[in-house]
Amino acid sequence: MLDKKVIELLNDQINKEFYSAYLYLDIANYYTKNDLDGFANWYTIQAQEERDHALLFLKYLQINSIPVELKAIDKPDKTFSNHLDPLLAGAEHERYVTSLIHNIYDAAYSVKDFRTMQFLDWFVKEQMEEEENADKMVNKYKLFGDDPKSLYLLDQELAARVYTAPSLVL
Repeated sequence: MLDKKVIELLNDQINKEFYSAYLYLDIANYYTKNDLDGFANWYTIQAQEERDHALLFLKYLQINSIPVELKAIDKPDKTFSNHLDPLLAGAEHERYVTSLIHNIYDAAYSVKDFRTMQFLDWFVKEQMEEEENADKMVNKYKLFGDDPKSLYLLDQELAARVYTAPSLVL
């Protein structure tokens, strides 16, 4: 049986992951409105990943016979005044999600919930990759974004991203 605090944090993470998907769809929408379809593609795929992360947390609770409480998902409240702002918001958000995963891990560790810690190991590694990708996006934009030809090429690079489902097996 899972600890009450761990259950609460895991259940809350479902909502946080769905919010992440909403945020990334909002960012994709911003880029679509600004005719940067490659950037929009990248964030649409990012939204799919976050949705799948939410479903993994949901499935983990279900496998452990824990009732899942789905909560309302907040509307993203970010406003963007230039093409760099969404990238910075995405990088900041990934650092926030990393802190949430670490909090759950810490709670599981404190009650010696090795099963949940093992489940979270994949997310710890995933967040390292997510932060790296977000930081690279920011850095590439800072390097190339002011030059229209380079921005076009970066947009084309991001358009080539394809969705790959998470490799975590429950």
